[in-house]
Amino acid sequence: MWAFESVFYQIYPLGFCGAPPVNDSTLSPRILKVLDWIPHIQRLGANAIYFSPVWESDSHGYDTRDYGRLDVRLGTNEDFAVVCQKLHESGIRIVLDGVFNHVGRGFWAFQDVLRNREKSAYRDWFCIDFHGNNGYNDGLWYEGWEGHFELVKLNLRNEAVIHHILEAVGRWIQEFHIDGLRLDVAYSLDRDFIKRLRKFCDEQKGDFFLVGEMLHGDYNQLVNDEMLHSVTNYECYKGLYSSFNSMNLFEIAHSLLRQFGPENWTLYKGKHLFNFVDNHDVSRIASILRQKEHLPLIYGLLFSMPGIPCVYYGSEWGAVGEKQGHSDAALRPSFEEALETDLTERIGAYAKAHRGSRALCYGDFTKLLLTNEQLIFQREFDRERIIVAVNAAPTAYQAHFDARAGRAVDILTDAVHDFGGGSELAPYSIRYWKIFDKNDEQ
Repeated sequence: MWAFESVFYQIYPLGFCGAPPVNDSTLSPRILKVLDWIPHIQRLGANAIYFSPVWESDSHGYDTRDYGRLDVRLGTNEDFAVVCQKLHESGIRIVLDGVFNHVGRGFWAFQDVLRNREKSAYRDWFCIDFHGNNGYNDGLWYEGWEGHFELVKLNLRNEAVIHHILEAVGRWIQEFHIDGLRLDVAYSLDRDFIKRLRKFCDEQKGDFFLVGEMLHGDYNQLVNDEMLHSVTNYECYKGLYSSFNSMNLFEIAHSLLRQFGPENWTLYKGKHLFNFVDNHDVSRIASILRQKEHLPLIYGLLFSMPGIPCVYYGSEWGAVGEKQGHSDAALRPSFEEALETDLTERIGAYAKAHRGSRALCYGDFTKLLLTNEQLIFQREFDRERIIVAVNAAPTAYQAHFDARAGRAVDILTDAVHDFGGGSELAPYSIRYWKIFDKNDEQ
């Protein structure tokens, strides 16, 4: 699966393109802004884009009006086709946000229900009680996602609903050649629907990637041969920033050992979870970390731990943004241009190392040394060994551990390293040491 060897770049298009927060029905080809950012995305080392919602919606994108159209605030389907073609020509795959658990109140079928009530041909597309009421005083009750009546829950046991969604997905695959879907609130989706979607997508495009949003619980419930290829790794998201802020790298090490450690009981060995340090739903990592010196280190861990790394637009140069109450606006801004900084250069180096290493893409996970401020672990696959060493302290650290090798090369800097007599780690540093094989040693 191509996604297992990829670096993702997430864009929230409505914010990225500076679209109005509420759909004003005014057509504007804002999505073409993505074209200007392709060189930056390439320099960053990303070869896949995950677009948050692009389909016609009421406001923030997760309240769909029409699965067949690009949001008018972003442009036309023809505009998006140009973007998709240019991205593919640049070697960048495309994953769209699939919001299938619920739709917006402006969704055409729900509007028909509001007009025609019991006589609507679409009354069974939703979970409706015509003898109740709701927060909008429609004179009927319907199930909203987690009690939010602006998000009307679809009946994914209705064959007509399933057919409508699959038909739309098929069109986006055939006409725009998209490479995957990220399933919004996958944890809420009907499991049989997910299986139907997986089977359909496999038939449409053999290497089509399905990743689901999952916050907690057993990820194996959705990541398996019948359902999804991956899910969002929120456990390690929390472990990453919390470990640095509390100066307790035991936390992230515990999560990684629990998920991918050498013991037979570990949960996700051989699977590829979707990793991130921030996204469109949580405060930016530069606003969360207490020490700015830890920012390059947390990305260094993101790209070296098991799983698929994803960078959220703007965070690669340290953009800030905090979630404020129920508003995510500060997390989803429009930047006039992409910035190139020391951090973006570091992330580009991490991305190059990740994509160029089978061990970092597929390798196992073995802890070699762990203290509150230092973590050293090994990734190994098919005779390639990478040792990752993190020093989160403001002082140098002399590390003594069994590298089972004499020398290595740091694939971030090309510097040769000798393990004899211990390994000195500079303050606030991370190293990706590739162990020389016997031929290299000679």
